[in-house]
Amino acid sequence: MQLLGTDLVCVRGGRQVFAGCNFAIASGQALVINGPNGAGKTSLLRMVAGLLRVEAGRIELQGGNGELTIAEQAHFLGHHDALKPSLSVGENLRFWDQYLSGGCSQTSSALDTVGLAGLADLPASFLSAGQRRRLSIARLVAVKRAIWLLDEPTAALDSSGQNQLAELMHAHLGGGGIILAATHGPLGINASQELRLQL
Repeated sequence: MQLLGTDLVCVRGGRQVFAGCNFAIASGQALVINGPNGAGKTSLLRMVAGLLRVEAGRIELQGGNGELTIAEQAHFLGHHDALKPSLSVGENLRFWDQYLSGGCSQTSSALDTVGLAGLADLPASFLSAGQRRRLSIARLVAVKRAIWLLDEPTAALDSSGQNQLAELMHAHLGGGGIILAATHGPLGINASQELRLQL
């Protein structure tokens, strides 16, 4: 499997954010995207996820499941944790499990993996920022998808959470997965490639 971006152009609000962006990432590889604020790191991830229009160029996946779109084979972990505060921790994860996989995953083991098993019945509104991020990461664990699109994934995580995330990323890459991660700091993985976007 290989994820390719060719001559990508991103326009937001009538302003060209970046142009001529190229990358090629194979199974088991990570691409770390860095650059100053406003350079288009999040926009690039959103383009790959199908959440933002590609102004020019193309994004394609060679290999993988040809019957599914790239978005259907990817997880997008953005700045905002996609949680409903009134639902419990367990209910939030079960919602995503049902929505993304038809409810065939082991949500309890995913919560255990990220250290939230003891909080399964707690309303998500009571979680700290770091716990909210851990719950979002549990979605990556519960529902298997080949491509992880991670936007500042270590934000709000303590050192233990960062180490745990690094282990999960290593395991994902070891299983033939692909990671694109926008970050300002180290992720704890050996990136196969680095893409720097400029203002």
